[in-house]
Amino acid sequence: MSVASHLLFLACVALASAAQNLTGFAFGLILLGLTAVLHLASLGDVANVVSVLVLVNAAITFGRTRPQLAWPVFGPSLAVSLLGVGAGVALLGWFSAQQVTLLRFLLGCAIVVCACMLVLRASARARQSGLPAFLFFSSVSGVMGGLFASAGPPMVYHLYRQPWPADMIRHSLIVLFAANAVLRLALVLAHGQFSLTALWLTLEALPLVTGLTWLARRHPSRLPIEHVRRAVFVLLLIAGLALVLPPVLALSA
Repeated sequence: MSVASHLLFLACVALASAAQNLTGFAFGLILLGLTAVLHLASLGDVANVVSVLVLVNAAITFGRTRPQLAWPVFGPSLAVSLLGVGAGVALLGWFSAQQVTLLRFLLGCAIVVCACMLVLRASARARQSGLPAFLFFSSVSGVMGGLFASAGPPMVYHLYRQPWPADMIRHSLIVLFAANAVLRLALVLAHGQFSLTALWLTLEALPLVTGLTWLARRHPSRLPIEHVRRAVFVLLLIAGLALVLPPVLALSA
């Protein structure tokens, strides 16, 4: 990567981190989408960077706090999600070797769906969903976590529909994502798929993400949340369509 590419990558990290701090949503997909559109680094390397940053976020959150979790449904969901991570990492290895264009297309589809979920309001249920619903959403999250290190959208949508306290929802998501990241990194390292490029990008991104997160907590934004959501929606939609449309147009031609 050139110096200009590194600077662009840091700009993408800053934008994704700012969006995450304002909306609590989809840091990984925003960073993956922007870097993929700009061809700054491989999807596998950027996904590895996201995995490390997810763990750092969890460590900061639970440094002095014990997570509140609904174990009767969270335990099975976590197990199924980890199985999905294994499947996602295996798919990533195959796509990276055989079908890079298809992998970019799938990422674009995931980003477009993520953008739509950002603007949809998930109405809270009067009663907790059954275990099969938790297992379904956690399995989809696991596969997305393995492929793109971005397990967020399915479980974010599902958990925010539950009649749970806000802290329990937030803690459940952080623990789930952190566990996925640990397994994903273990699998990637075991197969020698964590490159020096990914390590260097992680070292670049870490202080920037940490600093922006600290700044956001000390000085919360006063921007209307609906305006922020719309801006992030447009950003995600542009990035997703930029990945989806080229192969679709090429196939139709």
